Parts: sequence; structure tokens; C-alpha cells
Amino acid sequence: MQVKLMPDAGQALALERTLHMVNEAANWVSAVAFDHGVPHVYELRKHTYAELKSRGLGAQAAQHVIKKVRDAYTTLKANIGAGNLGKPGSRRRVKAETKPIVFRPEAAQPYDDRCLSWQYDAGTVSVWTVDGRVKNIPFACSAGALKTLQEHRRGESDLVRRDGVFYLIATCEVPEAERYEPGRFIGVDLGIAAIATTSTGYKAAGRGLNRHRKRQLQLRRKLQKKRTKSAKRLLKRRNRSEKRHAANQNHVIAKTIVTEAERTSSGISLEDLKGIRRRVRLRKPQRVALHSWAFAQLTDFIAYKAKRAGVPVVFVDPAYTSQQCCECGHIDAKNRVSQSVFLCRNCGVVAHADRNASRNIARKGEAVWTAGRESRVPATP
Repeated sequence: MQVKLMPDAGQALALERTLHMVNEAANWVSAVAFDHGVPHVYELRKHTYAELKSRGLGAQAAQHVIKKVRDAYTTLKANIGAGNLGKPGSRRRVKAETKPIVFRPEAAQPYDDRCLSWQYDAGTVSVWTVDGRVKNIPFACSAGALKTLQEHRRGESDLVRRDGVFYLIATCEVPEAERYEPGRFIGVDLGIAAIATTSTGYKAAGRGLNRHRKRQLQLRRKLQKKRTKSAKRLLKRRNRSEKRHAANQNHVIAKTIVTEAERTSSGISLEDLKGIRRRVRLRKPQRVALHSWAFAQLTDFIAYKAKRAGVPVVFVDPAYTSQQCCECGHIDAKNRVSQSVFLCRNCGVVAHADRNASRNIARKGEAVWTAGRESRVPATP
């Protein structure tokens, strides 16, 4: 849960100095860890804890800095192992493996309950800083977010600064609702012309969203051609703006789908699209369109909102869902006449291509759910 801090000038200065100091210390710890072969947290603490304390960091802040650095190297190792940084010997991978990790001056710093306290009724927080404990910092969030914080906040909170604004990102552990037995499944087909189309008729995206994506692409190209420092700053700012816009739209789409499934006591069937960007071969304009929307984020949003509502979710193989007729089951690549038109060569049924695919996904979801349920039932003697 993200909340916005509204400190006065003195409080903002203390928070800024704190972030700069802890991240400067993190860069030093990162260099020490790199020189010693990235030891475990306990071993790394022996090399760095005393120096961090002498730099003016509190005990808990020093511990969090060490753990933050070690976690960063763990993530880097996982990314290298997964091939996310290229093949062995590639320029990007060599750069990541031969240099210590560097933290930005305003990178997030974790806080636990010993160095950060919340006053929900007053709408303020008390935060440890290098200038001492700063109290009564106002924060702002919605009523729903405040209720979630009060009931479900657990563990650490991250202090971060973006575009001159301070935020606290608090970890909340929300329990899953008990899943019900679905009467049917709603298939969700993800695409480019329409971000999401369901088997019940809901269609997300349309002209407005596609115009926004096209406009953002044009602006990015203009700024990339300039190659100036101000253009690079604007690109970073626009990139964050696009991410917020995509996340907001994905939240709206996911909430609509989950609400409909909950209202009709249905399950949700989603395509398993992991690795699709590496598998498919597309022309350059199609690649741009495919990479311009966060489909994985939309899937994650649907999955976690469904868990909170108790809606069953299954993932199915997307193979041939756009080529198969939802009425007779005939599969033929020629069935897909165009991007939006589906015409079965066997039975002659005409349908919207995305709607046809979503109905196939729904049917596959029912089959997966039934097979999983039957596998849990012991065989009768």
C-alpha cells in the first residue's frame, strides 16, 4: 500500500539527507561485498557494521542497509541465472558481473516498526532520520487504503522519493477469501486491438486507449532523436507516467472482470502467456504493439483480486484458441479471416475473433478445473 508523505521544509530536508546517506553507505557496502565475493549477511555484517555505525547510521538502519545490499546481489544472481541479462559474454551481462551494484541517491530504504511508527487516527508517521527522530509527518491516502493499513499492515515499509515527492510503501498481508465452487468459467482473451475480451461480452480498450499508446510512442521517438540531457530527463518522467497510466487501466479492467465473476459465481480462465515474447515471431510494427502494454501485470492484477474475492482462477494453454471454432471445435488457420472476424470453414459460424477465442479459453478452463477436482477425489474400491 502506497501513501504520500507531506512533510514541511525541515522534515523534507531530513528525509532527503537520510536517503542520500543510507544509499551512499549502501554503495560502500556493495563495493565491500563485491571485493569479498558477496558473502552471506552475517559475514558481510562483520566487515561493514562498525563502519556504518561510525558514519552516523542507527543500529537498525545499518542492518537494513546491509540486508538491502545482499538482497540486491541475490536478485542479480537470479536474473543472470534466468538469462534476463543476456547470454554469457554479452555486453550487458559482463557489465553486471564485473562491477559492484550501484544504488541511486534516492533509492528506497526499508524501515521496520522500531524506526517507523504510524499514527492512523492523526494521519501522521514518525520516522528515524540521520538528524534524529522526525515526528508528526502527515501522510495522505484514500479511506480504503487507510483501512487496509490499519487491519493488514505487517513487516517493513519502504521510504522512497520520486519526482521530489516522498512516499511510504507499506507491506500488507491480506488473507485470501475462501474459494467457492464455480458454476461456469469466464474466458479472458488478451490482445492488442482489445486489451481484454471476455466470453460474457465485456471488451476493454478500444480507440481511446490505442490512441493514447500511439501518441506516447510518437513522443518517445521525438525525444529519443534529440539525445540531450533534458530530453533524457523527460523520457524518464514520461516513462513513469506511462507506467502509472497502464497500471491504472489494468486495475480498472481487472476489477471489472473479477467483479463480474464474483457476481455470477463464476471462475476465471486466463491464458498462460509466460515467455510469449520470446516464442512468437513478429514484424517490427507488431513487436512494438506487443511490447507497449503490460499484459503480465494485468494477469497478476486479475489473479490477486480474484484471491481476495474468493474467485477461482485457472491458467490454460493458449494454443489454437484463435483458430478453433467455439461451436464445432474445428481448427484451421484460415478460420481467422482478419484481426476481428472469425469464419469457421467447417460449420460456417461467423463471430468476433476475440469473442470466439475467449469462449474457447472458457471451455479449456472448465476442463482444467474438472480434471484438477477429479484428481483430488480418491478412487472408490
